[in-house]
Amino acid sequence: MGVGANVRAVLLLFLLCVVQRSAAIWLSLPATGTKCVSEEIQSNVVVLSDYVVISDDHTHSTPTISAKVTSPYGNNLHHQENATHGQFAFTTSESGNYLACFWIDGNNQGGGDVSLNIDWKTGIAAKDWDSVARKEKIEGVELELRKLEGVVEAIHENLLYLRSREAEMRIVSEKTNGRVAWFSIMSLGVCIVVSASQIWYLKRYFQKKKLI
Repeated sequence: MGVGANVRAVLLLFLLCVVQRSAAIWLSLPATGTKCVSEEIQSNVVVLSDYVVISDDHTHSTPTISAKVTSPYGNNLHHQENATHGQFAFTTSESGNYLACFWIDGNNQGGGDVSLNIDWKTGIAAKDWDSVARKEKIEGVELELRKLEGVVEAIHENLLYLRSREAEMRIVSEKTNGRVAWFSIMSLGVCIVVSASQIWYLKRYFQKKKLI
């Protein structure tokens, strides 16, 4: 019984490492300018992130920052100003690179760089399993099986996404190869025409000079 539980735990840990994305990101924001982080995410994926300003200067108040999150098509998903911490959560509606940018507001009495901690979670890593367990009144093995079910679904969705991307890349590659082939044929045709024109011109020239 103990061995079986250990095997299930190891399998769950492996699958979670494969599909879930949870990362703690540290950014050093300059006094002027913007720092951004991005991630390529497919559609219908839950994204959850918390960010907080970490200040080592205890002689001044904590600097405030502004945050803005945009979708691949430039839609504004989150915007906050004059904040020392914040959170954003959304479900992606389109595939592509989602961009989160941060910069320091005017309230920075220290004048130096500001450290920012970002806890970025996507997919199954962003799911609140404690709430699921309380709502459905499950625990122990049932909860672990529900997590495994979620992992399998995430793997299946990732495979479908990769297959669609592979098909898109193959179509682009085939179009590019076709254009290159036509360009090569046109270039060869132009070279032949130019060569034939040069030969005809030289022949006429030598005939006029009565050299041939």
